[in-house]
Amino acid sequence: MRRNAEELDKMRKAGRVVAEIHEATRAVIRPGVSTAEIDRVARGVLDKRGAGSNFLNYHGFPAVVCTSPNAMIVHGIPSETVILEEGDIISVDCGAIIEGYHGDAAYTVGVGEVSKEATRLMEVTEQSLFAGIDQLRPGNRLHEVGRAVQEVAEAAGFSVVREYVGHAIGTAMHEEPQVPNYWPGSGGPTLKTGMVFAVEPMVNAGGAGTVQLDDGWSVVTADGRLSAHFEHTIAVTDDGPEVFTVL
Repeated sequence: MRRNAEELDKMRKAGRVVAEIHEATRAVIRPGVSTAEIDRVARGVLDKRGAGSNFLNYHGFPAVVCTSPNAMIVHGIPSETVILEEGDIISVDCGAIIEGYHGDAAYTVGVGEVSKEATRLMEVTEQSLFAGIDQLRPGNRLHEVGRAVQEVAEAAGFSVVREYVGHAIGTAMHEEPQVPNYWPGSGGPTLKTGMVFAVEPMVNAGGAGTVQLDDGWSVVTADGRLSAHFEHTIAVTDDGPEVFTVL
C-alpha cells in the first residue's frame, strides 16, 4: 500500500519514538542488568512520548520489547531472571504507535567485551540490512532486498534465517507483502513511492536452522551458535530510501 504525505509524517513520528527507545535501552545494557530492566526503560520512553506499544499483548506477548541474547534469534521475553553477562550479545526489537501508525526496528549489541566472531556477526548483519535498504527505490523489485541481504551475509560465511522475515508496515505492524531476507526465486512486487517496509535480517554465525522454545515465543539457532538481528522502518521515496527509525 502506498502512503500519502500525512500518513508518512505520522510514521516518521512513530519511527523517532522507536529510535529513542533504542538509544535509551542501549544506554542501560551492561553486565548485571536483567532483560526486564530493558523492557522497563522502553516502557518509560513510550509513556513519555504518549505512544502505544505494538508488541505488548500482540498475540499475547507480555512485554513492549523482545530481548534475545546470544543464540536466541528473535522473540525473547524480558525476564527478571535473565541477567546479562560480560561477553554476551543481545538483540532488542521494539515498536511504537503514533496516531494509529507504526514503527518497528531492532538492533544487536555486545555486553562489555565480546568475541571477534560476535563483533563480526553484528557488523555483517547491520551491513546486510543497509545493503537491503539501498534496494528500496521506485521501480526496483522488492525481493532484490533479500538478494542483497543474502549476498552480504553469505559472503562473510554466515547464514540467513528463512522462517522469519520483514514486512510492509503502516496501520498494522505486520502488513503484506512480506520481505524475505534471501532471494526467493522471483523478483516480487515492483516498488512505488509511498510504500513503507520493515527490513530485518536475522543472521546466524552457524547454520540457518531455527527452533522455537516451549514458551511459544523464543526462537533459537538449531546449532546453538550466535545470531544477530537488525531492523529499520523505511519508506520508498523519489529521492531514495528514507529510514524512519533514526533520530
